[in-house]
Amino acid sequence: MKTYGYIRVSSIDQNEDRQSIALRELEVPPEQTYTDKISGSSFDRPAYKLLVEKLKAGDVVYIKSIDRLGRNYEEIQNQWRILTKEKGIDIAVIDMPLLDTRRDKDLMGTFIADLVLQILSFMAESLCTSNLMPRIFVNR
Repeated sequence: MKTYGYIRVSSIDQNEDRQSIALRELEVPPEQTYTDKISGSSFDRPAYKLLVEKLKAGDVVYIKSIDRLGRNYEEIQNQWRILTKEKGIDIAVIDMPLLDTRRDKDLMGTFIADLVLQILSFMAESLCTSNLMPRIFVNR
């Protein structure tokens, strides 16, 4: 089992320090941290693709928040299913402990995690185009 981290910022001039610090605090090795500086509207991202190729069953991927994974509701749901079900890896969303697939693997835990994922995926997509995003996602 290996531990990985994924960081995404929307553009080259944005700073990924907050995400890097969170991963360092969890002792994710820097050489196992993948960073994209590209929009989250698509999963066609070079570092993300490299990360997915490296993943093996039992590995864990840490991300700071669900909107760092992506900004497209359907694609977030699809990628989550591919990673957790098809590849057999665990995902831990640092800012949302309910989205840590290592815990509560019973039916109730899975149900709650699925609901939270759907709500946060919806928010990630809908708020990125509204003027509410800066107020809601500030200091995260």
